[in-house]
Parts: sequence; structure tokens; C-alpha cells
Amino acid sequence: MAEAIAAVLESINVVAEVEMLPLQQANGRVLATGCISPINVPPATNSAMDGYAVCAADVQQVPVSLPVSQRIVAGDTGSPLAAGTAARIFTGAPLPAGADAVVMQENTALDGEQVSILQAPVEGENTRAAGEDIKHGQDLFLAGQRLTAQDIGVLASVGIAQLAVVRKLRVALFTTGDELVSPGTELKAGQIYNSNHYALSALLENIQAEVVMQSIVGDDFSGTQAALMSAAANADVIISTGGVSVGEEDHVKAAIESIGHIDLWKLAIKPGKPFASGKVGDVQFFGLPGNPVSAFVTFILLVKPALLTMQGCTEVFPRSLPIPAGFDAGESGERQEYIRVRLRRDEKGMPRLYPYDNQSSGAGASLSHADGLAIIPPYTAVNRGDFLEFLMFSELIY
Repeated sequence: MAEAIAAVLESINVVAEVEMLPLQQANGRVLATGCISPINVPPATNSAMDGYAVCAADVQQVPVSLPVSQRIVAGDTGSPLAAGTAARIFTGAPLPAGADAVVMQENTALDGEQVSILQAPVEGENTRAAGEDIKHGQDLFLAGQRLTAQDIGVLASVGIAQLAVVRKLRVALFTTGDELVSPGTELKAGQIYNSNHYALSALLENIQAEVVMQSIVGDDFSGTQAALMSAAANADVIISTGGVSVGEEDHVKAAIESIGHIDLWKLAIKPGKPFASGKVGDVQFFGLPGNPVSAFVTFILLVKPALLTMQGCTEVFPRSLPIPAGFDAGESGERQEYIRVRLRRDEKGMPRLYPYDNQSSGAGASLSHADGLAIIPPYTAVNRGDFLEFLMFSELIY
């Protein structure tokens, strides 16, 4: 797998085109340029809670009664605080000049126009300093950052309304096989519904790629060749499922080799062995296996990192966690295994990985019932309690 990932990433072309987007449309997109904060956040020192703004030096001997000189709410600016007075202040309101602390209202007692301070504050207590969260001129995000909802919130907090992002990848998505029909069509004998197209379309949507061509390609060499040539003229990436194995009706690999080249074929992983990568002209090609689990797994492990890299994204690999196995398994074979597992707590409340019963590459339902993939290296037996690298689907599919 490591060799395959390195080979794929070395061969791809990075998209250079940039577009400007409103902030609210930028979720999931990759920044083309860095973002620098034009302001402090918060812009002024403000109160962290409802209470009374005071000069801490005035109220070290408590209890002490002070006249309430003003009332400041969020959105207002108060007057400088007169010595020996307090200002009624509310959460988020800017601290008036001359005040350096806020006494929470629970530690005060109001009597008409006077407030008794019952607990002495220290300088800075219950306040948020100007620039405490973000400083003016601070680098927020560098080029290559793939924006999350949290990032959108940060950018909004400094007033940035437009962003330069890498344009969306244009993807041609083909599923191959005479037996495939679309959902909504009545199945005839020998036919199956085309689940791969819908799963892969959803995965592509998650990474903000645009499917510009899509079709079911029959088990025919010339038709496959024509579809690939058309795709190469309209897309940045061609993704197909099926047809890359060694059967008599597997035409994709041969068609690619007739008009382009295959750089990588077959992986020492399970599921997902019949994976192919190559080029049609300058257009990247990925040939995924036809079985739904194999197509899904090879996409999230290999294709997704490649597509993110094509957009200049700097973080493209999923994070993994070592989690103890809650099962025993005999020695694996020569291929590295990615088994579908559930993450559950054992009888002692400790997290453990438990395999889904059906590990067939055709058992697409297992992908919905599992929480992620556990990695079993080649020629490795698993004993209950052994730590396995666990890849959460939440890391893999978004």
C-alpha cells in the first residue's frame, strides 16, 4: 500500500486554476492562498460574564460599596471609569478605560445606586483581552488548507467574506458491466442495481469534486475505449469500477493501454487487489474493482488522497488510532487486510474492535454497519487484546 500511494501521488498533476467564492460556499474547499487576520478577536478587551467592571486596586478590602456610574451592554462603548466607581456590565461588552477586572454579579449585592463588592478580584479576572483569540496580522490558514465548518467560523469572526480556492476537480465516473441497471428500474434476470455509482458519487461530493460525465459502460472493448476517450477530453480524472481484472469480459485495462498507459496494477491488499492507476493523455485514470466493498475501500485509501493532492491540499491522509482487538483471528495471508469493524466497549468499559461477520468484498451492507477499518499486516495472527491500527470512516470519507 505504501508503495502504491507513493507511486500514485508522484504521477498526478496538480490543478492550478483558482476561483473566488463567498465564504458561505467555501466549506470543504481547498484554499489557494493563505488567510491573514485583518483584526483582533476580540477587537477590544471585554467582559466574560455579567457583573461589575472595576479597577481591581480599588476593591482589595472587601466588602466595599461603590457607586454604579454607568451601564454597558454588548454593542455599546462605555465612558472611562471614574476612580472609586463600578460599571454595570454584561457579557461581551467592552471594558471601559480605567477598569481592569469584572466582579461576577453573584459576588455582589446591589443596593439602589450602590453595589457592594463581596469578593476582591485580581487584575484581568473575568475579562477577555483584545486579540486573546486571534491577533491582527496572525496567519489563520495556509494555502492548501481544506476548510471545515470550524474554519469557516474562524474566517467569519475576522470579517473575511471572500476566499480564493482551487477550482473543483472535474471527474468522469464510469461503472462497467452489462448486468448493471439504475435504481428505479425493474430488475430482470441476471441484473443487479448499480450501487457503486451512487456510493462513489457521494464520496466525490464529500470532497467537493464535480461529476461531469457518468454512465454505465457495457462489457465491450470499443465502447469502453470510446467512453474513455470522451472522458479524457472533458475531465481531470477518470474513475471506473470493474473491468480491471483478468476475465474475458474485463475490457477497461486493455482499453486504457490502447489509448494511454497503466502505471500501477494489482495491490497486495484485501479487499481491493484489482486496482489500476494510469493516464489517458494528461488525464489521471483510476480503475477500481467492481465489488462494492473493494471499490469503496480503494477509493478512500488511494483515490481520495490523490484527488485532494491534485487540489493542492496539504493534509490528505487519514489519522489512525491503535485500538485493542476484541477478537482472535488466524494468520493473515500475503496481502494486507482492511477488515470492517465496529468500535464498541467491552464488559470493563474499554474500547475494542469487533469484526463484522461477513467480510466478503460483495457485502456492501457491511460498510454501513461498520465504524471503520482495522488493518491486519501480512502474515499476522490476531489475539484478543492486540493493538490494531483503526481507521474511522469519519476520517476516511469526508
